Order: sequence, then structure tokens, then C-alpha cells
Amino acid sequence: MNASDIILETRGLTKEFKGFAAVQDVNLRIKRGTIHALIGPNGAGKTTVFNLLTKFLQPTKGSIHFNGIDITREEPAQIARRGVVRSFQISATFGHLTALENVRVGLQRKLGTSFHFWRSERSLNQLNDQAMALLEEVDLTSFARTLAVEMPYGRKRALEIATTLALDPELMLLDEPTQGMGHEDVDRVADLIRKVAAKRTIAMVEHNLSVVEKLSDHITVLQRGQVLAEGPYTVVSQDPRVLEAYVGVEA
Repeated sequence: MNASDIILETRGLTKEFKGFAAVQDVNLRIKRGTIHALIGPNGAGKTTVFNLLTKFLQPTKGSIHFNGIDITREEPAQIARRGVVRSFQISATFGHLTALENVRVGLQRKLGTSFHFWRSERSLNQLNDQAMALLEEVDLTSFARTLAVEMPYGRKRALEIATTLALDPELMLLDEPTQGMGHEDVDRVADLIRKVAAKRTIAMVEHNLSVVEKLSDHITVLQRGQVLAEGPYTVVSQDPRVLEAYVGVEA
């Protein structure tokens, strides 16, 4: 694999809290244009890794490289400007704005005009065509004028994908995208993730192993903050260490 094929790499990534290693010596290599899943039992360190990648936490040791550039000491806003954008786990929509308005806020952030809320409605309307195109991409055109607070749960998560896409991410980090969903919504959101992955790279933390099997090109399994196994689903799912780690959790 060429170095240029790797969009994001961590080397010896470690995070300690008062002497406890939540993440220990994690070496991730996320290939450009793929869906890379991070899985593991509760407390394995998956969300901590995401927090390190988006710089909400600083690593104790190790380094993070995006497109070959060391971004270890950069601030969260710098990381986002480079094109590493995180979505999910906590609802990220404005409940009393419509779906269209939520996506438009994302577009304004991308333009650096998010503070121009005083601007006239007319000047914002130029973003409407772009916003509608993004809503169409996630199958939400019929919800354009619906307040986010009134949207069904699964559709609200689709709206979060649209607002994330508005920031034009090169690498999209999805944090438990199907958490709390019924079967119908899980299938819809999984199909949506596959669709948006056609043009970008996705890394996701996901508990639903059927979603992981359906979507992932490559999987990294964490246990107690360390990499336990990695590879495609067919290999990882047969690994005795992985099966043991999941006994009583997902098995």
C-alpha cells in the first residue's frame, strides 16, 4: 500500500488519565476511499480514540497524521478546516430550525460566515440551492420545511449527515450512527452511509455488528485501549480473541 493511499494514520497513540491508559499504543491506518470501522466491547477506548483524532483530547504520547501531515498539536477548529469532521452520538441539529435551515447553517460555517445571522433572508437564499441538493443526497427533500424537533428519529440522524456533508469533509467520523434506532431506520441510515461513502472516506464507531458487516471495508477491534485484531469482517469475525472479547456483549 502506498503512503498516499493512507488518509489518516496514528503512531503509538496513547492517552493516560491519572496513570490509567484508556488508549495504549494504537496504530491506525485508514485507507482513502474506504469505510473503516472501530469496534470493541464497552470501555474498549473507541470514543477516546475519536476524541483524540478530533483533538477534543490531547494524546499523552504518539502522533496523528492526516494526508501525511502531522496534526498532533493542532486545535479542533484546524482539524475541521483540514476536512476531518465528526458527526453523531449527540444530536447536532438545531431543533427549532427547519431541515433546510440546519443545512444552511452548515454551509455558512464552511464559508466562514456563521456569525452573519443578522444578514437578510434574501442574502441567505443563495445557499438554498446547495442546501436542497444536500437534502436530496440524504433523501430528505420532503422534510425541507419541517422543524428538526418534529422529524422522526432516523430522519433526524440523516439530517445530521447532511449538516456534516455541508462542511465538505474529506474524512467523516461517524460516532455510533445507528444507536437507538429500530430496524427500518438502521437499514435506511446504513444505506445512506454507503451512498455518501462513494465520494469520501468514513471512519465509524459502531456497536451494531450487522451494520459493520454490511458496510466496512476494514475493521480495527479495540480491547482495553489496545488493538486486539484488524482486517476485513470475514477475518476479524472468526478470530478467537475477538469472539472471546465479545462474549456476553455482542455474541
